[in-house]
Amino acid sequence: MAGQSKENTRYVGDTVAHDDDTIDFEIIELLFFAYRDFTSDPDAILEKSGFGRAHHRVVHFVDREPGMTVADLLDTLKITKQSLARVLKQLINSGYIRQVTGPEDRRQRMLYTTEEGQALARALAEPQSRRIADALAKTGPGARETVKRFLACMKNGAGD
Repeated sequence: MAGQSKENTRYVGDTVAHDDDTIDFEIIELLFFAYRDFTSDPDAILEKSGFGRAHHRVVHFVDREPGMTVADLLDTLKITKQSLARVLKQLINSGYIRQVTGPEDRRQRMLYTTEEGQALARALAEPQSRRIADALAKTGPGARETVKRFLACMKNGAGD
């Protein structure tokens, strides 16, 4: 590594990585900070109930797709049954989610938000929606479609 500046050299495992123009640190950092701030309002609401971000995700997706099965939720969230079981049990016991046996397959468990669960889902989404609306208004015409396309492309398995 003769001629390499030490400040531009990092060791990652057994390999050497160099800071260069191929890494978009600016966007990476903006995404970190945006996520931190985007989740801060719901985090404060959730903390009052002793809940966390996993609870938020479950309430959000069950509220958005009433009657989704536990298997569908596992697939959506990409988490283990064990991780979901703990969070789901807390939400059911707290009266935010109800679980119904499937009409054709009794092993199937369908999930619904209760009135309290719907209210919680809205309370968590409102500050996030305001934050999005404010940012889009400041960004200018066409921003919503551009942001949607960008975020869709960032997802794993997004079409080319």
